Amino acid sequence: TNPFSLYVPKELNKCNQLKQKGLESIAPLVLSVEETPEPISTEVRGTIPTWIRGSLLRNGPGKFEFGNQHYNHWFDGMAMLHQFKIEDGKVTYRSRFLQSDAYKKNSERDRIMVSEFGTVAMPDPCKNFFMRFLSRFEMPDNASVSFVKYKGDCFVSTETNYMYRVDPESLETQDKVDWTKFIAVNMATAHPHTEPDGTTYNMGNSYGRKGALYNIIKVPPMKNNPEETLEGAKVLCSIVPIDKARPSYYHSFAMSENYVVFIEQPIKIDLLKSITSKKRGERICERFFWDPKQDTVFHLIDKHTGQTNSVKFHTKALSVFHQINAYEEDGFLMLDMCCSDNGVALNNYLIQNLRKSGEALDQVYNTMYKAFPRRFVLPLNVTNDTPTGVNLNTRPTSSATSFKTAKDKVECQFEDLHGEDLYEYGGLEFPQINYSKFNTRPYRYFYGCGFRHLVGDSLLKIDLEGKKVKVWYQKGLFPSEPVFVPSTDAVEEDDGVILSVVVTPTEDKRTFLLVLNARTWEELGRAEVPVNVPYGFHGAFNPTA
Repeated sequence: TNPFSLYVPKELNKCNQLKQKGLESIAPLVLSVEETPEPISTEVRGTIPTWIRGSLLRNGPGKFEFGNQHYNHWFDGMAMLHQFKIEDGKVTYRSRFLQSDAYKKNSERDRIMVSEFGTVAMPDPCKNFFMRFLSRFEMPDNASVSFVKYKGDCFVSTETNYMYRVDPESLETQDKVDWTKFIAVNMATAHPHTEPDGTTYNMGNSYGRKGALYNIIKVPPMKNNPEETLEGAKVLCSIVPIDKARPSYYHSFAMSENYVVFIEQPIKIDLLKSITSKKRGERICERFFWDPKQDTVFHLIDKHTGQTNSVKFHTKALSVFHQINAYEEDGFLMLDMCCSDNGVALNNYLIQNLRKSGEALDQVYNTMYKAFPRRFVLPLNVTNDTPTGVNLNTRPTSSATSFKTAKDKVECQFEDLHGEDLYEYGGLEFPQINYSKFNTRPYRYFYGCGFRHLVGDSLLKIDLEGKKVKVWYQKGLFPSEPVFVPSTDAVEEDDGVILSVVVTPTEDKRTFLLVLNARTWEELGRAEVPVNVPYGFHGAFNPTA
């Protein structure tokens, strides 16, 4: 018999036993701040290694209202770009608002002019009826999610068809880039994957008369002239959704040495509602819904040929925002991800929830499903002759299972990539690895934030040998996504430092850049910034050339 159908997630019981009480307010983390366009000095405590030369670039929302109109959702806030420049053991800080069309229109009229994920802009009374109608179909260009690179240039990205090229030194906004001008996609993720030679892969949906398609995108590594952006990009292959009228939402995807792995999860987008909701002036977030009756399906696409593997790998309904790593070994593809057993997390991050206090805040947190690191083991050599009812995962150190249940269908069950102690820290999200050396390869360590609050409240290092966890935690401090920077003479995988921006809601102007020894997990130093910085999303280290 196949034990897959009997599975009940441990996380449901474990996390429900770890209810939080008396959570401190984090409202200051989602308040608007002023930009700091010119670099300012920081006060360094401890020691910042002198071999670190470059900038930690961070992206996230920094303005939550215009005039007397307020955004509803954390994802709606206007993109603020941050730079922590490290040189000779010293750190300077600067920030700028991205000069997106949305930011400029809103600033000019001092009101919300452009709808975002959770906020609908009120019609502009100065426009005629036809122009007001057309404005409902504008895609937002508020690129507040991440810093990414294409062809060596720095861009800030969101999940629409727009990106902005920015100067990583000055943080000045340069060119607005529209994916639709280069390839037939209507959006692209903010989490591309890059090969060592600079070739970049991404994913994006396209919408036509026959419904939606998921598209694998490939962008070449080099520019032919300095002005180029996405020239030469192509759609490597297109995947038909299980339900073309209700395609899956995805925030990212995985990549191994030879495959792109697309996770078709049961967070769905109702395309009919997308059309009618725009006419009715409903929020973008109202088009998303969680369908726990649907499987999660893994699709494998050969990066070299663009061919999609006919075998589909199924597992029970789960949601995933970020992958940890994926690699191939001994005829298997190991797929490591941070997963939750429920897909309604998008609704938890309304600004009104983040600004709650007392029992109301506790209730928001205690009803959330937490994300935990898990591994799926996908057999790569499944044929018509492969037997059913037999666990195809023959790796002796792995407890994950893979059962062929029908032609071209394999049902999978994960193994946990953590011990019991991770439940105490609220799971793990914002996962990072030593990407430049170990992405698509066997690896031992990954890093992330623990979530005993609505945002990360600890920094975690997990050693896959023994699934042991190391923790950095200080009460009242909220660290951002950890970014690994390898040391110049690195030998071991974890030779380097972790950079994280730590915010302090109870203390004014006490944000600091934290530097941890990635091997020992001990603090080396911190650089205190004399301005307030909001809690952001993603970042990247940009080394000095």
